[in-house]
Amino acid sequence: MMSTESPSEYTALETRSTADLLAGMNQLDHTVPDTVAKALPQIERLVEAVVARMEAGGRLFYIGAGTSGRLGVVDASECPPTFGVPASLVVGIMAGGDTAIRQAVEGAEDDAEQAWLDLQAYDINAKDVLVGIAASGRTPYVIGGLNKARAAGLATGCVVCNAGSAVAAAAEFPVEVVTGPEFITGSTRLKAGTAQKLVLNMLTTATFIRLGRVKGNKMVDMQLSNEKLVHRGEKMLMDELGIAEAEAAALLKQHGSVRAALHARS
Repeated sequence: MMSTESPSEYTALETRSTADLLAGMNQLDHTVPDTVAKALPQIERLVEAVVARMEAGGRLFYIGAGTSGRLGVVDASECPPTFGVPASLVVGIMAGGDTAIRQAVEGAEDDAEQAWLDLQAYDINAKDVLVGIAASGRTPYVIGGLNKARAAGLATGCVVCNAGSAVAAAAEFPVEVVTGPEFITGSTRLKAGTAQKLVLNMLTTATFIRLGRVKGNKMVDMQLSNEKLVHRGEKMLMDELGIAEAEAAALLKQHGSVRAALHARS
């Protein structure tokens, strides 16, 4: 049996108090970072592969179903505002299409051919990287996509939460974060989903730091898409250049980004 499907160590949940339920979930959540830490060498290899492909003009694609697919879509969607990269550089694709982000599409994850078909809309090619996300490690949509991608010369990775899975076998750079039984038996939106989110955070953040999209510890290429981010950009300029808020605001308005403003004053 897959460890994510193993019976929960917590029983008679319906008889427990709210405080007891929350404490139990929190106790399990505390195990996740240590589990992710064991996979750091695997994550490092995947990051290096993504950096190399992006330096050569490639892109990163995620495929997944259910919670796993949604996590890929979320991570991809956060890269442009955080790092100032085009939306086409990191793309999240879900079994069942965008409709499945909000509502389950029955049977979509069971089609082993559909992922590769979905990817054709993006002119996917051998420069790119495909990462399959599947807590179970056995999702046909993900396995099929990885197999086709690997045969076509793409770099392939995965994030799974069971050991020795078919998804990991299909990937050149597998990341296995074995999270074990869930609080509710089989509910991988909980501990496994948290682990996957942590790995995806690491993957894209480390990648774009390596690609020069962070200066020091600051998001100098972030999109100035709202008032909060504009103020953050002004604060960066104030700290870096030792200038007053009014001058920082004027610089940012003139140059359009923190990086451009810093370059203009260098």
